[in-house]
Amino acid sequence: MFVKEVEVQNQVGLHARPATFFIQKANEYKSSIWVEKEERRVNAKSLLGVLSLGIVGGTTIKIIADGPDEQAAVDDLVKLVESGFSE
Repeated sequence: MFVKEVEVQNQVGLHARPATFFIQKANEYKSSIWVEKEERRVNAKSLLGVLSLGIVGGTTIKIIADGPDEQAAVDDLVKLVESGFSE
């Protein structure tokens, strides 16, 4: 299992468009991937799950992966979040 914390950079957070980019990236990996905000953990490959967390700009989230490509998955998703989803 590989875990990293990252602060959401874009002001509006993970609303529909950036959440879609996030999920598409997560689906490129074989590992199981989760997003955790406070004590809630959801499947990072589920749009409804990610949107249900209500992640806004400035929120710190954990990205957790478990599987054969876990480190690459977490590193790439952290980079995507840090980029602000090009917004």
